Amino acid sequence: MTFLDTLRQWDEAVTCVDRQDLTEALRIFVAIKEPNSKICFDIGCLHLLNKDLDAAEKAFDCSIRKDEHLAVAFFQRGMTFYKKERYEESLSDFQYAFKALRGNQLIDYKALGLRYKLYACEVLINVALSQAQLGKWDKAHEHLVKALSYKTDAKLNVLDRALDSSLKQKLFKPVEFPSKVLFKPNKHYVAELEKKDYLGKAKIVASVIPQDAFSGFAPLQPQVQDGPTSPKEPEVLRALEGEPHTVLFGFVPETSDELAVVPGNIVFVLQKGTDNWASVIFNGRRGLVPYNYLERLEISLASKQNEERSEPPSREPPTRPQRKKGPTPSGNSDGDTQPKDEQPTDNSCIVKVRFTFNFVVSVPLGSPYAMLIEKISKKLKLPTTAITLSLTSEVTEESVIDASTEMESVWSRASGLHITLWCKALEQTDGNPQSETHFVALHSYESPNPEDLSFNQGDKITLLSRVNQVWLEGQCNGNTGIFPASFVEEVPVNGQ
Repeated sequence: MTFLDTLRQWDEAVTCVDRQDLTEALRIFVAIKEPNSKICFDIGCLHLLNKDLDAAEKAFDCSIRKDEHLAVAFFQRGMTFYKKERYEESLSDFQYAFKALRGNQLIDYKALGLRYKLYACEVLINVALSQAQLGKWDKAHEHLVKALSYKTDAKLNVLDRALDSSLKQKLFKPVEFPSKVLFKPNKHYVAELEKKDYLGKAKIVASVIPQDAFSGFAPLQPQVQDGPTSPKEPEVLRALEGEPHTVLFGFVPETSDELAVVPGNIVFVLQKGTDNWASVIFNGRRGLVPYNYLERLEISLASKQNEERSEPPSREPPTRPQRKKGPTPSGNSDGDTQPKDEQPTDNSCIVKVRFTFNFVVSVPLGSPYAMLIEKISKKLKLPTTAITLSLTSEVTEESVIDASTEMESVWSRASGLHITLWCKALEQTDGNPQSETHFVALHSYESPNPEDLSFNQGDKITLLSRVNQVWLEGQCNGNTGIFPASFVEEVPVNGQ
């Protein structure tokens, strides 16, 4: 079977799935003689939909044999083993899936033809669930805590529910892959399957009129004598965020939020910190680079690609600046921007507080309840009696923190001088509750970045905070993230 035949059958099969004709889709898939790893994965997903677990296991085995780095195939085979109650094997496959992520927060398979993002925190939730089924509750809780470092705001509720259940030694629901979402063939290859007539239809070029002495093609036109010696250079620049800079020295990153660059690269500086580190964009990626490794670049609207770049400086690069604890290139550290006035000292603990918006305060490790609640009340500009603190998102008798709480047990939960608490404000009885600001989406917004908030035109969005004049943080359809202010319009108070 040729590649074109395989491509044609693959496209027909996924079209049948879109029409909900799963039986015909499976028949076409199975008829493919030499399926690749993606097609084997699609076959396994259809078998899972039909609850044929043995056939699904064989299909995912074939997919993994053809591509041993396909993390989502390990994830799906792990779910197959879990449904067959073979928990040791499901645990092994979920661990392989997490290893294939290679420390990344997620893998977006959109470029490979699968509209799905595999999140590391979701894989760790299933790892913990398999261990819980085996009675290893300590290991399960350990992996759920590890998942906190990979979480995103969109997955926070799922992780919180799993953590609460593990503390009570109760089983929780696994995170499942939507089996009707399949790998699809490259749309450009599929478009080439249609036959094209590149020559077009024949046209008569000779005249049958006797008086018309011309027949044939038009002669070449003479060139303009005073025309330009070379074609006009096109404008290659478009509106870019940030200020352009040239990289003077090569920089090798030491942490995951730093960006590798070499001399001659053009980067766009988004923000320069007081610690001499700059947040930049290079080739669509964001990261931190020492600002003294860069030089401001003045660019005109004409293309400068044909101009020779000057040789990089031969002198030694400047010393690497000291990093301050603060925001990562995406604008957060553990999910939020740390204010300048809350920089930790050597004996201070950073308390991340989840309210209707997220913020941090800094208090000495082991501080009494009165000092902690006073800090938070000043931040919120609310009386201490109107604030309820808790260790989890759900306020229960076990999780609430008040004046009678043994604070040693609270501070023992701190990891690396960081701790996360939840805060709720009681309704004001003086008839002056704080009003919320709402927006309506003028345009749909969809971003692959996990920290962004996606929405459709007409959706209502609740404002949480104003990041700057261009970006806002809000909540919509149960999700929280940042979004461009130009995409929304504020709703008047009387129109809510």
